[in-house]
Amino acid sequence: MNVIALSCICVLGLLLFGLGMAVSAQRFHSRTLDGHSDAPDDPLHKLICAHANTAEFAPFLAMLMLYLGLQQPAAGTVALMVAVTLCRGLLVIGLLGGSLARPNPLRFIGALGTYLLGGALCVVALIER
Repeated sequence: MNVIALSCICVLGLLLFGLGMAVSAQRFHSRTLDGHSDAPDDPLHKLICAHANTAEFAPFLAMLMLYLGLQQPAAGTVALMVAVTLCRGLLVIGLLGGSLARPNPLRFIGALGTYLLGGALCVVALIER
């Protein structure tokens, strides 16, 4: 198993589980057991958005990285894994850092990078099978 691929998988897992724990902590802090405000500046709303988005993409990216990481990936493939992992982090920072009501360059770069680099990893998985 490629150690960098494994590290990227672990970072995605830590991001997912860390955000889940942060949502629970914020619910406890705000005494909100169910639901949340849709206000774009509400901390719980932003955490839930970041966690939900991470839960949508991290598992599939981790699966791709696991598959490719077990096959002695080329340096370019490993670079794609690192880049898409960084994009996931940028997206979370962008979601948590500002208001969800305004465009944010970190959210844009993180989302676009996830789509393009995740798609590239899918193509690599088809080619390197």
